[in-house]
Amino acid sequence: MSTTEDRNKAIVREAFDTLFNQRDYTAAERFWSPDYIQHSAHIAPGRDGLFNLVKSLPAELKHEWELIMAERDMVMVRGRFTGHGQPAPWIAVDFLRIEDGVLVEHWDVIEEEVSRGQSVSGLPMYGDTFPEEP
Repeated sequence: MSTTEDRNKAIVREAFDTLFNQRDYTAAERFWSPDYIQHSAHIAPGRDGLFNLVKSLPAELKHEWELIMAERDMVMVRGRFTGHGQPAPWIAVDFLRIEDGVLVEHWDVIEEEVSRGQSVSGLPMYGDTFPEEP
């Protein structure tokens, strides 16, 4: 039997795939509370603010996750957003609070991914390669 944390991680993985990759807004409604609280400085309030943002982005938008961690009702996702029409992918850490199997609150930290030439550390920000390398 899986733990609450395992269930919450699975919910977030499916929710993100449904909204950001499949762009299935009707199906995504079952994952996001109608009373969703948005703390992001980049997204308008509520579930509608999030859905409207995604609708405004190019169809090529994709989210991939690299790390998902959970403790009790909180889930953290470290991922990359590509295809959003900006010069560089976004590396994001999203924090979500889950209540009764539904996403009810969100915070994030977002930064543009840098190339090898821009990386002072000489290391990629996401995965094992830089965005310009295969």
